[in-house]
Amino acid sequence: MLRRLLLYLSAAKWARGIVMRWGVARTVARRFIAGETIDEALTVSRQLNDQGLLVSLDYLGESVASAADTEDVVSTYRRLLASIHERGLQAGVSLKLTHLGLDIGEELCLLNLRAILTDAKAHAIPVTIDMESSAYTEKTLQIFRTMHQDYDFDNLGTVIQAYLFRTADDMRALATEGATIRLCKGAYLEPPTVAFPEKADVDKNYVEVMRAYLAAPPPAYLQLATHDENIIQTAEGLIRAGNLQNRSEFQMLYGIRSARQLELAQAGFPVRVYVPFGEAWYPYFMRRLAERPANLWFFAKSFFRS
Repeated sequence: MLRRLLLYLSAAKWARGIVMRWGVARTVARRFIAGETIDEALTVSRQLNDQGLLVSLDYLGESVASAADTEDVVSTYRRLLASIHERGLQAGVSLKLTHLGLDIGEELCLLNLRAILTDAKAHAIPVTIDMESSAYTEKTLQIFRTMHQDYDFDNLGTVIQAYLFRTADDMRALATEGATIRLCKGAYLEPPTVAFPEKADVDKNYVEVMRAYLAAPPPAYLQLATHDENIIQTAEGLIRAGNLQNRSEFQMLYGIRSARQLELAQAGFPVRVYVPFGEAWYPYFMRRLAERPANLWFFAKSFFRS
């Protein structure tokens, strides 16, 4: 119930206005967010690279209101890509299609995405299309396939969410296409008609599709986005047994289980840290609180201390 409440609040405009005015909320959010500017995000990325960790940078935002709003988004990503290249960072970028104007029009979104992908490919920088709620799943996969197959952007990957009933079928198809996939559990409030309502079923589905995708032939590449220790240990065993370190990587969120990230990297597994930045931090912050009770407890303690 608490998780459902927090996920509801993550999309509630009235709650966003209240929380973003709390100084303590902004302070606690910095645990999970690298800052509000490109320079802050790049500084964090360099620190992570120096520790042997890869990075995926996400300029926070979703569902823009006008075509003009997307111009700043595209400009920010292009400046970000140029800076990653100039500084020699081991970093890619993640983006949301609604941030590029998908809710306004598919043509606008495709135009914006191609501009970003063209710059990224020129600098050999990987790009991941984040998955949003289930309402966008089919369209996101269509756009991914258009860019990956029709336009030959082989630096592009996308996200699949283990809590959706359709995931096993999607993963089988994507494996035959040699896709780079970030597999996560899913962080949106979904109806029981499209997603597993119970955590145990989500975990079971995650492990099953993970096993199948790791067994797929190259160039299929799996990015395991999880902080679940049981799943991590299962994946470690599968990757070691199949000598799949060059066909997979672990991904974790900035500010969560940092010691475990380093431990995995030191053990020889590629580890990529998802590093969000920007002023539109509220929805992301609320979804992080919903995912782990420890995050909510940390926020509550900080609030009462203030």
